[in-house]
Amino acid sequence: QVQLVESGGGSVQPGGSLRLSCSFSGDTNWRVCRGWLRQAPGKEPEGVAGVDVDGNKRYSDSVKGRFTISQDYAKSTLYLQMDSLKPEDTAMYYCTVDCLYGLGSPLSKNRGQGTQVTVSS
Repeated sequence: QVQLVESGGGSVQPGGSLRLSCSFSGDTNWRVCRGWLRQAPGKEPEGVAGVDVDGNKRYSDSVKGRFTISQDYAKSTLYLQMDSLKPEDTAMYYCTVDCLYGLGSPLSKNRGQGTQVTVSS
């Protein structure tokens, strides 16, 4: 069992940046895929980024070129650097240890409590 705690969300203007963090505890076996997903009000969850055991990173088309996923093994922490934020990025963001097609799995039940990101002028 792994516990995940997300942080770093907030409110920013379009074009702004935020850096999300996800701390892992419990079963910190790094030989799995780690990822981020998000869910906007009234919409289905969407995988946005993932990093596999070999360090290969993948992004959804909606965030490619603007978001960067990274991880710090020593700190057992996963990050999501979000730049050039758009209003459509507004959502609750979750980290997960389950990936689907290389992205945080929208089907995962093994996720944290989430951190809210709001992009608005």
